[in-house]
Amino acid sequence: MAGQTASSSKEDERGSLSPKRDPVDMAGQQPSGEDQSDPEKRVQQHDESPPPPPNGGYGWVCTICCALINAHTWGINSSYGVFLAHYLATNTFPEAGALDYAFVGGLSVACALLVSPAATYTTRVFGTKTTLFIGIAFETASLIGASFSKAIWQLFLAQGICFGIGMGFLFVGSVGIVSQWFTTKRSLANGIATCGSGLGGLVYSLAAGAMIKSIGLPWAFRVLGIVALVVNSICAILLKDRNKAIGASQLAFDVELFKRPEYVLLNLYAFFSLLAYVVLVFSLANYARTVGLSASQASIVSAVLNLGQALGRPPIGYFSDSIGRMNMAGLMTFISGLFALVFWTFAKSYGVLIAFAIIGGTVAGTFWATVAPVSAEVVGIKHVSSALNLVWLVIVLPSTFSEPIGLEIVAGTGSYLGTQLFTGFMYIAAAACVLFLRGWKIGELDEVARLKQCSVNEIDAVGTEAGDNDALAKVAGRKNMVKNCLKWRKV
Repeated sequence: MAGQTASSSKEDERGSLSPKRDPVDMAGQQPSGEDQSDPEKRVQQHDESPPPPPNGGYGWVCTICCALINAHTWGINSSYGVFLAHYLATNTFPEAGALDYAFVGGLSVACALLVSPAATYTTRVFGTKTTLFIGIAFETASLIGASFSKAIWQLFLAQGICFGIGMGFLFVGSVGIVSQWFTTKRSLANGIATCGSGLGGLVYSLAAGAMIKSIGLPWAFRVLGIVALVVNSICAILLKDRNKAIGASQLAFDVELFKRPEYVLLNLYAFFSLLAYVVLVFSLANYARTVGLSASQASIVSAVLNLGQALGRPPIGYFSDSIGRMNMAGLMTFISGLFALVFWTFAKSYGVLIAFAIIGGTVAGTFWATVAPVSAEVVGIKHVSSALNLVWLVIVLPSTFSEPIGLEIVAGTGSYLGTQLFTGFMYIAAAACVLFLRGWKIGELDEVARLKQCSVNEIDAVGTEAGDNDALAKVAGRKNMVKNCLKWRKV
């Protein structure tokens, strides 16, 4: 980045890369009384710092609500590995092949991410609760509808598309709320919230396997639908956002962010992480079947993986606040890659697979525990919603095609070794992106400290704006990104 032109630096000084944007009110309109014809005046009028977060209080209620929503969206979706193993073992839909079943799971994740602009729009115009209840309606309809599926295309529509839409509205409507309530405890709170998906995956992987065996596939779907309806509805009623208080920039397509190299690195971290994560979560149960384990044992392995995620995410969040959010994200993602390469490849027995599932699971979902707080350090707290909205769109492709890629590697090589290596190397590629991202952040903090004539330790990593010199600090970070990436610093 050292060769950046002078013109681009001047453009930064004018604020084109500064996170100062015009917030909109919850009705999606510009605040009244402004001179709409003068953008400079609008920027000045809105260039006031938001009130500090309470750093707790009712935020803990919101954290628990988000954890439960994650449990009854991503958690239920994580149990798809059990459904996949059942479909493949029993040939539930004779006209479908392994690749068809793989796309059902990937399609649900992809649809959840694709609806993020629509969910962001409804949140801005109609409010958070409306967005959440739209998601609840779609998710409930999907699970009940899946129980009546008689052909693979019906499963695509129900368990794939409809469930994904519901999950997306619930996820996008709730994911940014926890960060709004905290400062020093932000990563811990996000870790607790995201561990809900692991706990949900644990419970519903075991429950789905047991229900399919005892009451059959259709009623298993119906029970899941009823439980999700009740729990998500209660959480939607209790959840409160602080969008107005912080002047949140809830833009559906804030493509200006892609002009920032550091934001591109954040998206590459997301892209590579999802290529690895989805393969691991959806393939582990089927891998267990290929090494000779029973359907019951395979569902337990999948459940234990989710238990590992539930146990691992709060500590990841806690230590992120202590040693740095980017440091923790990069280190844990790298360890995920090592576990896949040197642990999963040798896991051939039930006991070793259980050990890998719980140990590897603690770090497998690092991306989900760190993406919101890391995004806050990259773009600023006011623009987290807009930044995450584009991240969800970027990871549509890996979410959709990673599991089919994994199964195709298995089909082409006759073993899971290629898929295991693919998973490990994708995690390591994601960690490399975070390494360069932290290099940028170190350079930015150094420049802010120089401009303010203070110690780096006195600067909060979030909200490092230096007034009119904000753009200069970001450019300095980009120029020294490679040089600083190996320096030790709490970032």
